[in-house]
Amino acid sequence: MSTHFGGRTLARSQALQLLFQAEANSRAVLDVLDGEYALSQGPLDDYARRLALGADERRPDLDAVIAARSTGWSVPRMNAVDRNLLRLALYEMLSVDEVDVSVTIDECVELAKAYGTDESSRFVNGILGRVADDLEAGVDVVAAARKRDDEDAPADPVEGEEA
Repeated sequence: MSTHFGGRTLARSQALQLLFQAEANSRAVLDVLDGEYALSQGPLDDYARRLALGADERRPDLDAVIAARSTGWSVPRMNAVDRNLLRLALYEMLSVDEVDVSVTIDECVELAKAYGTDESSRFVNGILGRVADDLEAGVDVVAAARKRDDEDAPADPVEGEEA
């Protein structure tokens, strides 16, 4: 599919492509940027670099939020485009003050339509909408997700006992 994007939409598309390439090659985004990478449209936008590096750096926190808000799908089981699009959107929602949450959601739903499966846009919209509701209610979504992870984690065996 040949889709032409411009401005911040192009930057988000480029960031998604970088995140996807980094994950597919088990590399950090910084390593991808230091080597050869492919973009459907170039040159690389500064905002794309900011989003991709930020989402990659905060991936454990972002994945915890995704896991906490996703019902029935673990993060590794998700479609790779959806997973990386959610990371990108959540990073922007949590760390980029100059962009409204609703704009981020709308943009990422459009990218899901362009790059994902037939179900991607609804899936992405649902998770991001739940996170947006939490943010509007003043919830620290990362702390809440980490707390949930801690509660779900099996307790360490007591010394001298078998697991």
